[in-house]
Amino acid sequence: MTDTPDAPDPERNRLSGRLARTARVGANLSGAGISFAANSLFGGDQSDERIAKALAAALGKSKGPLMKVAQMVSTIPDFLPAEYAAELSQLQAEAPAMGWPFVKRRMRGELGPGWDDRFAAFEKEASHAASLGQVHQATLHDGRKVACKLQYPDMSSAVESDVGQLKAMLGLFKRMDGSIDLTEMVGEVTDRLREELDYGREAKHMSLYARMLADKDFVQVPEPVPDLSTDRLLTMTWLDGERLGAFEDAPQETRNHIAEMLFWTWWGPFNSHAVIHGDPHLGNYQVTGGGTGINLLDFGCIRVFPPNFVEGVVDLYRAMLRDDFDAAYAAYEKWGFQNLSRELVEVLNIWARFIYGPLLDDRVRTVADGVTAGEYGRKEAFQVRKLLKEKGPVKIPREFVFMDRAAIGLGAAYLRLKAEVNYHRLFEESLEGFDVKAVADRQAAALKAVGL
Repeated sequence: MTDTPDAPDPERNRLSGRLARTARVGANLSGAGISFAANSLFGGDQSDERIAKALAAALGKSKGPLMKVAQMVSTIPDFLPAEYAAELSQLQAEAPAMGWPFVKRRMRGELGPGWDDRFAAFEKEASHAASLGQVHQATLHDGRKVACKLQYPDMSSAVESDVGQLKAMLGLFKRMDGSIDLTEMVGEVTDRLREELDYGREAKHMSLYARMLADKDFVQVPEPVPDLSTDRLLTMTWLDGERLGAFEDAPQETRNHIAEMLFWTWWGPFNSHAVIHGDPHLGNYQVTGGGTGINLLDFGCIRVFPPNFVEGVVDLYRAMLRDDFDAAYAAYEKWGFQNLSRELVEVLNIWARFIYGPLLDDRVRTVADGVTAGEYGRKEAFQVRKLLKEKGPVKIPREFVFMDRAAIGLGAAYLRLKAEVNYHRLFEESLEGFDVKAVADRQAAALKAVGL
């Protein structure tokens, strides 16, 4: 990474920046608060739906980290009641790009005067803009195409402000009734969001994935360009590919092959190194070679787990295969679930049977019959929440937040592709020779090699 001057960082997490952001976001959320108060007073069968629509509208105006948080929590099973999850899931990651004057100032601030001389060409228009930054295509003097990911100003202060707003936002939910203790889940979302601002860490994540997937020649991962990267500028090689959605009507064999490649790209690093790509956004996958390869993009949201967490995943899978209740109970304890009872484990097993269902079924099948990608997991999450009102509360360990989120996102991708695969045999193949000590050793070596 290029060193930046030793002068004070004007974009550090500042009180003034947090206060200004809180005032702007608070003004937007006040409308949702008024809607909440009115609907609490007058009630009615549609009150939750009306509050959810008001909240989604307010967050859509706020942009920045809070909108990204809303998108995150809408895809985490059990985090929100169904009405809220449905509304917030519709918030779009795309945001209006900052103009060329901003880009010039930002590039000069990160790479110094004459920054443009370090590129053979630099596109003035952003190729992609999201809630935390935007991407520009450029060409290096050696002919390589690169992507320059620029972070928006004052994001550190915005994140800290919006984390506080997230906690306040949860108080708007009429039906947030204590069936699930959100403390660990909010902490997990907060930690991952802070990490997304650390472009140096993201570059290391990229190198980590290149290492973990080195034996999968169908996957391409961008390569960071260290001498053109800083804390708020990440330059990496540009990868060309087609949208995953462009293959929804491809021949069945092609769609099945893409699904298998997605399986190995996600489950492979998890079972071998206890690491997952935690962002299920379909835009983070590109298809290459007409369906023979994939590109994996965006390494801001990567979760490195304790190796014994993976052992718990495998233990529960095997307990489900044998219908062994005691072994399932022990797996939940290994994960860190607290205050368990037989009744609570029975409720948790409803969700486990859903997540593990395709992996337990030794046949070629879809990941879920008769379910749309947008509805995948919602019915089961609602059933679990309803039962936990009676049997709970339960405190969900923080590791589950992005594990469940990513698993649901991967399942939705399979549904979009209408893939028909024997997921059981793929999973069994991925577990060949599984040993938790070997996972720990591989993880430690890989993290050391990339400087994490």
